[in-house]
Amino acid sequence: MFRNKLLPALIASLLSPVAAHARVDLIAIGEINGNYEDLATQTAGPLENNIAGNRLGGIGSGFAYAGGTTFLALPDRGPNANAYNPLVDDTVSYIDRFQTLNLSLAPSKPGSALPFTLTPTLRATTLLSSSRPLVYGDGAGLGYQIDGVTPLGSGAPALNAVNHTNYFTGRSDNFDATQLSTNPDNARLDPEAIRVSRDGESVFISDEYGPYVHQFNRLTGKRIKSFSLPDNLAISNLSSQKSIEITSNTVGRVTNKGMEGLAITPDGKTLVGIMQANLEQDKKKSLRIVTIDVDSGNTHEYAYLLSDGSGVSEIVAVNDHQFLVDERDGNGLADTPLMTDIASAAKVKKLYLIDLNGAQEVSNVSGDLSSYAVSKTQFLDMVSTLTATGINAYFIPSKIEGVAFGQDVVINGVTKHTLYIANDNDFLGTIADPLKDPSDPTRGTVANPNVFYVFAFGDEDLPGFVPQKIKASHEKVCFDY
Repeated sequence: MFRNKLLPALIASLLSPVAAHARVDLIAIGEINGNYEDLATQTAGPLENNIAGNRLGGIGSGFAYAGGTTFLALPDRGPNANAYNPLVDDTVSYIDRFQTLNLSLAPSKPGSALPFTLTPTLRATTLLSSSRPLVYGDGAGLGYQIDGVTPLGSGAPALNAVNHTNYFTGRSDNFDATQLSTNPDNARLDPEAIRVSRDGESVFISDEYGPYVHQFNRLTGKRIKSFSLPDNLAISNLSSQKSIEITSNTVGRVTNKGMEGLAITPDGKTLVGIMQANLEQDKKKSLRIVTIDVDSGNTHEYAYLLSDGSGVSEIVAVNDHQFLVDERDGNGLADTPLMTDIASAAKVKKLYLIDLNGAQEVSNVSGDLSSYAVSKTQFLDMVSTLTATGINAYFIPSKIEGVAFGQDVVINGVTKHTLYIANDNDFLGTIADPLKDPSDPTRGTVANPNVFYVFAFGDEDLPGFVPQKIKASHEKVCFDY
């Protein structure tokens, strides 16, 4: 996938004693083939668009550290990049899930482009469900499946009847039209962020359809509870089509731009969600941050102002009041996947450090929130960092969406913290070659994998960083050069 070799100077600088000065360095890249399937073999049958129901894709939509070398990767609502039925925005009855990965860091062989090698291994696939009944669409009046003959049918996964449970699914018509979009009984769930509880026994997941924040049992995938979010985030006119929802509401989240990011403070007491874009009642670039007390459910709202990206994809806790926010555009690999598309090069993929200390509440404010916005400073410019290592901007994924801190490493006797960043590949295993024009008859396809970038930084780069402790203490991998 990466056509240009990394600069030799990068290797020298990483392994040199002078590397101790403040900066954030790329130390490893790993990937998983976008055509692989996950371990939920019961869901392997074809979906409404004829794509396998257990394709291992989109796993960087949400990304969480779970201790040691274990990470949880969260796909979004499923493989809907393949057109088949516009009346449900091409969504399918893909069962929502999270993947448990082992991401092993090991020293690279002499002469390698980067000092560490990252080896991802899929360990488990956990399907998300509810013990109480959920609302599914019946498909009436919503056209046909891809063959043009078979009616669309119910949005309830066939596995519901087999396993006698109620699975959450990505299909857009699985809702109760008489309720607000935050109704916890809706079966439709578009997961976008995941975090692990302090005891390691449950996970918190936020989504775009509600928006929702649900807590699930980490072992079984059964929902434990759903947090009540403020009504000003919800829409009242629901539709299976994005364009209709957007034009039918003046208050609430913009369709497909709900609670895109979720953090958990190191003490495990507070969840911090962030919307991808402004609410309908707010001015563009004025985003909302929502804090949730895990025990009481009490919420507060704060403001975030976009700088140069088109939206926010993730938030991760540095400590109990500082957070890194992933701000990005839509340019880069897989943004224009078809053979007739003109490819785009990645431009904005940045992490900003924000501080909620002293932030003003905006729960009862709407419109222009810029005067209430939290302070922010740039922490990492991914595009400039990756291109400086020789990676072509056309091959930097468009959807950089998963961010998590990992275990410490030791380089040349100096302890460094790690930051893992993952992409959502939209379940597309291959895409049109971005380096060739659509008019070029030799234009073929290139791989579009699930990618993991690992960065290292020191205490001086992020003062006050507090790693989340999950069950056992934070492990350290020691490699001396």
